[in-house]
Amino acid sequence: MARYGILGDIHGNREALLAALALLDQHGVDRIACVGDLVGYNADPDACVQILRERGAVSIAGNHDLIGTGMLGFDRCSNKAMHSLKRTRRHLQPATTAYLRALPSHEMLEERVLLTHGGVRDVQQYMTRPAHVLENVAYLRSDFPGRRICFFGHTHEQRVFEVDGDRVTEPFAGQIGEAGAIVQLSPGREYFVNPGSVDASRKRAHKLAELAIFDSAALTVQFDHTPYDDARTEGKAAAGGFRIDRWRDRLYDFERRLIGPRQMEDRKSGPT
Repeated sequence: MARYGILGDIHGNREALLAALALLDQHGVDRIACVGDLVGYNADPDACVQILRERGAVSIAGNHDLIGTGMLGFDRCSNKAMHSLKRTRRHLQPATTAYLRALPSHEMLEERVLLTHGGVRDVQQYMTRPAHVLENVAYLRSDFPGRRICFFGHTHEQRVFEVDGDRVTEPFAGQIGEAGAIVQLSPGREYFVNPGSVDASRKRAHKLAELAIFDSAALTVQFDHTPYDDARTEGKAAAGGFRIDRWRDRLYDFERRLIGPRQMEDRKSGPT
């Protein structure tokens, strides 16, 4: 039994990651776990991987980690994601690439908890609706029997789906937006829990690094968030060419229609 700091969707954002880890240190967690997407979108992929490795974090591969290392293609990427991931592919150090390629698709915490990134069987699936959760709880029961709590990422939203038989609800939806909100899980039900995204570069409402603290003895999840130096993150991303301009965005649209995303794998995303 332990208190775990659960992170996800870091996306190469060093400033947000350091802020999130500082907050987890204040909470006094025993171990750190990451539900994937260590890289992508921002300019410090190597640094973020190194920081997590130094902290002994348990990590799994997200779709950006797979695409950023060439193990998955751009087929299901937005133009913005594809552009930044082309940059990521060229910036990653060989040791970082090797580490990311070796990450597992799933990881178990103790005897009842599973880490996944998107869906249980599809790393790029967005679990946003009860129907998605019902589909994936069937996969959870089949592929990982005995695991009743699944932490996932990919959607960049702090959420808790509770499954009781074939009924899916979000009983804690009104609490989760509050910093420090604690929700109590029931040992007789199944849960899909998203800690939110460390990186907030895609969010307009706020620029906060989100996280969760899971107490496996008390069966509680505490949600929290903290500000970070977003201006510094954005400045480095822009200087490094990780941000797409509207003309290249239109060019990608044209290329997708002309040759398709599979044939865009080796196309350059601008000067290095």
